[in-house]
Amino acid sequence: MCRRQFGYGPKMLARILRLQSALGLADSSIPAAQAAGMAGFADQAHLIREAHELTGRTFGQLVTV
Repeated sequence: MCRRQFGYGPKMLARILRLQSALGLADSSIPAAQAAGMAGFADQAHLIREAHELTGRTFGQLVTV
């Protein structure tokens, strides 16, 4: 059902939603390391890696856009 609704599987959807959560927190002036933990990433490096893999941009570039 997830694939039919969104075009990708549930794990990919979870990755995207977690990144969106971290971006929302960072837009609220929360430091990236703290946003990573609050959004469910293992650490800031995990957040940075996921942001780049999913978007092709760094987390910092996404926050300033």
